Amino acid sequence: MTVTDAASGPSGTSGAEAVAPSRTVAVIGAGTMGQGIAQVALLAGHRVRLYDVAADQAEAGAATILTRLERLVEKGRLDESTRGAAALRLERATDLAELADSALVVEAVVERLSVKQELFGALEEIVADDCLLATNTSSLSVTAIAGALRLPGRFVGLHFFNPAPLLPLVEVVSGFATDEDAATRAYETAKAWGKVPVRCADTPGFIVNRVARPFYAEALRVYEERGADPATIDAVLRESGGFRMGPFELTDLIGQDVNEAVTRSVWESFFQDPKFTPSLAQRRLVQSGRLGRKSGQGWFPYAEGTERPEPHTAAPAKAPEAITVRGDLGPAEPLVALFEEAGVKVRRRGGGGYIRLPGGGRLCLADGETSFEFYEQEIIYFDLALDYAAATRIAVSTAASTSPESLQEAIGLFQVTGKRVSVIEDVPGMIVARTVAMLAGVAADAVDRGVASAEDVDIAMKLGVNYPAGPLEWASKVGFRRICDLLGELHERYPTGRYAPSLGTVRRGFEENGGS
Repeated sequence: MTVTDAASGPSGTSGAEAVAPSRTVAVIGAGTMGQGIAQVALLAGHRVRLYDVAADQAEAGAATILTRLERLVEKGRLDESTRGAAALRLERATDLAELADSALVVEAVVERLSVKQELFGALEEIVADDCLLATNTSSLSVTAIAGALRLPGRFVGLHFFNPAPLLPLVEVVSGFATDEDAATRAYETAKAWGKVPVRCADTPGFIVNRVARPFYAEALRVYEERGADPATIDAVLRESGGFRMGPFELTDLIGQDVNEAVTRSVWESFFQDPKFTPSLAQRRLVQSGRLGRKSGQGWFPYAEGTERPEPHTAAPAKAPEAITVRGDLGPAEPLVALFEEAGVKVRRRGGGGYIRLPGGGRLCLADGETSFEFYEQEIIYFDLALDYAAATRIAVSTAASTSPESLQEAIGLFQVTGKRVSVIEDVPGMIVARTVAMLAGVAADAVDRGVASAEDVDIAMKLGVNYPAGPLEWASKVGFRRICDLLGELHERYPTGRYAPSLGTVRRGFEENGGS
């Protein structure tokens, strides 16, 4: 990485150079996000000018930053001399004209297009032509904000995640008119600040908010179909899928109104693409004022003295002494060793990839079909896991016609390996499998449309929303052919277009199997 003490010319000629620490960085908007960005730039060595249209807000924001720096010293994460030097570099601006010598201006004001356009229009009359202009917008088009500028090529999106000082990811967004040199300079600057930048094109939701929609949407869909309650869905995605939080508890933390608004914005921006359709159940929650933690009630209660509902967990059942594994279980193959370690005798036979239980039932990995369709057989599905050895819970589902004995055999088989079992209703794709398939499909489509590279998509989802694996990384492990087939089965049962695999997903499946 190269830094220079002076910008080397107008946008398009600066090359791959980060904004040097000796140059001034201005942050407009002294709210939570602006404070965080200012703190990051400050600790990277820049003189930072914090401006807000409300002078008292800028003063309060600067005071908050200084308090945070003091706390870092108290915790041993920052030495006193560094804190003192940073405090001297933090300035409050009372007029936009005071930002004239800035090499970079980052805006973090209200999410209204007209407000941002007016602000940057005024800035163009103040800062030099080589000043990099950036917006921290998470919902508006970078292209649209830059549309009225005299030099739109030097305009980029720098989307930090809250809290900016702690979360490493920064989405560097190129608008339709953004110069490559400007995007590279923004990327290198974020990197010099200790962040992990990823490049993406200006598309609704950028990377994270676009690719993450199925994580919420599929859980809500299973709930709306009465497949399982929120506590059980969350538990399965955490304990089997490896996600840090379930979608219901996470949206309660984010705020149901905020999460629903982002979903609706992405859906409308994609001309109501069914893959991003909002949830009526979540809409009703917002309309009722149950916004999550901040209102004391969301999917779960948060008032003092209330208890969270527990996930459904099956009662102890006796494990079968022996099972027959027919064919290869694909991503569930590690289960075989777990069963053997638990003392279950395993016979291997050829077949279509399932476990034959002693009572005659077939235990199958979720594939997008439902048990009731096999009315002459007892089919019991089990859900996908990120790591079957580490998973502490497995979901199973079956038709109402399945004998209680066969279901108990399936429950006992997983319990003997030390796992809790949640029995859910007979919904296609279950919980983890359909969620991962949709995440992979949306991610692959984003890559194929030039939104970002596959590597950057996976990095963004792991760092931006703490996914246990990138969706494309996980799809490669499961197999794109299996992902494509699962989406195809879901599409057959929900013929709305929501689950239709993209051409790129289908192509990856064919390439994975040598074109067959």
